[in-house]
Amino acid sequence: MIMEFYSYGGGWCNTVRNCVFRKTTRRGSSKFMEKQIQFTGILSNKAEENPDFFNWNRVKVRYCDGASFTGDSENKDALLQFRGQRIWEAAMADLMSKGMRNAQQALLSGCSAGGLASILHCDEFRTLFPSSTKVKCLSDAGLFMDATDVSGGHALRDVFKGVVSVQGLQKILPSNWTNKLDPTSCFFPQNLISNIKTPLFLLNAAYDFWQIQSSLAPPVADPHGLWHDCKLNYEKCSASQIQFLQDFRNDMLNAIKGFGVSTQNGLFINSCFAHCQSERQDTWFADDSPLIDNKPVALAVGDWYFDREGVNAIDCAYPCDKTCHNMVSK
Repeated sequence: MIMEFYSYGGGWCNTVRNCVFRKTTRRGSSKFMEKQIQFTGILSNKAEENPDFFNWNRVKVRYCDGASFTGDSENKDALLQFRGQRIWEAAMADLMSKGMRNAQQALLSGCSAGGLASILHCDEFRTLFPSSTKVKCLSDAGLFMDATDVSGGHALRDVFKGVVSVQGLQKILPSNWTNKLDPTSCFFPQNLISNIKTPLFLLNAAYDFWQIQSSLAPPVADPHGLWHDCKLNYEKCSASQIQFLQDFRNDMLNAIKGFGVSTQNGLFINSCFAHCQSERQDTWFADDSPLIDNKPVALAVGDWYFDREGVNAIDCAYPCDKTCHNMVSK
């Protein structure tokens, strides 16, 4: 059983205004979602595309709460319901009643905001199954960093602070986290991963394309557009901009240093300008997929999940990796 949080491009809503707008889109209501979604990459049912998981039961949980499935509050004046936690619980109850309770193997996965959800709900997912069930979690492009942006500010922290405040997450986030840190810090994976007891795999690009665009150099931090070309095409970055991105990579590697020591956990941190690599067929498992030590993502995750070998794959720094499928916006 693969449980996949479907939230690519989902993000979060951090103000009442953008939450109100969001509810009229596919990101805020099932009324506006596409009716069919293609299952590729880790969700493919073809052995040649997904060698280790092709014959598993595969489920996508659609994302519409704007807080990585954690909210449980409402704003009556704005006619907003923040029910991510209840959506999660209802989905799990429904699936357990349909046979998931009998799974011998289970993997909770997700990318982007869903990758964060996979971390936030990993241990909770483990409790749904008996101890005899093999349960692990995979976070793809979910390692959102509490990084300093190009203006010296903290653009993503400001966003997360709004999510926590608007949706009242300080009441929902586990007390063993909020007792040690402020609620906003408890939404950043780098502060959570050391406390996750269930085996967890982090798949992330060291130069995460979304974080470069929306966290490191968003318009609010770059009002004169000095980063405009660089953040859309890394080949147009100046030497000083590349150095800024190298510092970001170093911060990411420092954040996971302790996490990678545990043999139950897994890492695949490639030096690519990418975002979400497990659901895309070309980056998951194809003839020209990205590699670390000659191994694509699919085989690394499979080796880790089935305990064939430990996986602690960290790429050398840009520009050494010639196998990347880098994202570029024209």
